[in-house]
Amino acid sequence: MVEEKEIHELMDKDIFTDRGSFCGRIVDTELDFAKYKMKSIIVDASKGSYLAEIVGGKRGIIIPWDMVKAVDDVVLVKHISAPAVGEE
Repeated sequence: MVEEKEIHELMDKDIFTDRGSFCGRIVDTELDFAKYKMKSIIVDASKGSYLAEIVGGKRGIIIPWDMVKAVDDVVLVKHISAPAVGEE
């Protein structure tokens, strides 16, 4: 599991899947204050990005913290698969 970072270190970082697909930028985080843990990151799926292709024009996509694999100059998350046709 990735070491949790200070919130200001995460803001505006680019997010990529572990397969190299660009997803967008972090715009917010969700914290679990009862457990003092990071709960999730909120992503703005950039137009034309892999994540935007999956979710359409939606904003504020929530990615659970346990999907985050690495945080450095960019944030690396587990690959997000598109739902099967007819699945929603």
